[in-house]
Amino acid sequence: MSFDSPESHDDSPQRPSKTQRKREMQALQALGEQIIALPEGQRAQLPLSDDLLAAVEETGRIRSHEGRRRHMQYVGKLMRREDLDAIRAVFERFEQERQRRDLAFHKLERWRDRLIDGDQTELEAFIADYPDVDRQTLRQLIRNARSERERGKPPTSARKLFKLIRDTSGV
Repeated sequence: MSFDSPESHDDSPQRPSKTQRKREMQALQALGEQIIALPEGQRAQLPLSDDLLAAVEETGRIRSHEGRRRHMQYVGKLMRREDLDAIRAVFERFEQERQRRDLAFHKLERWRDRLIDGDQTELEAFIADYPDVDRQTLRQLIRNARSERERGKPPTSARKLFKLIRDTSGV
């Protein structure tokens, strides 16, 4: 049997190339960097081993560039033993929550702009959607925001209007 025969390649399991292993290791290190960058509250939601948590916490104390690089290699090595699918699922949940907050924020911005640019019908539509709003304050902030815009002043009242809308909507 020759070494180049097709049968010999089909029977033996293929090992990943050195380049592929290096790419996978870099991907694990990148995931480790994402974990390190998370606020502590979000990091606590991740299903991480005690060893990895200790390594992540240790990263903050490393000041040397070369030391940090070597430490990230260690974090990548520890990541091989973690449940990567579960970690990625939590990251996906974080991303969905961020998108939901962004959509809600943009909705509030549109309300603010509609109230400032619009007429009485926009105000009535907002009050219909949010009947608990302080109507007097809402009307005054709209008037002040329009006045500030016309005079080229900073949008102080528009910011206050946005805050009122946000607080009223509960976002």
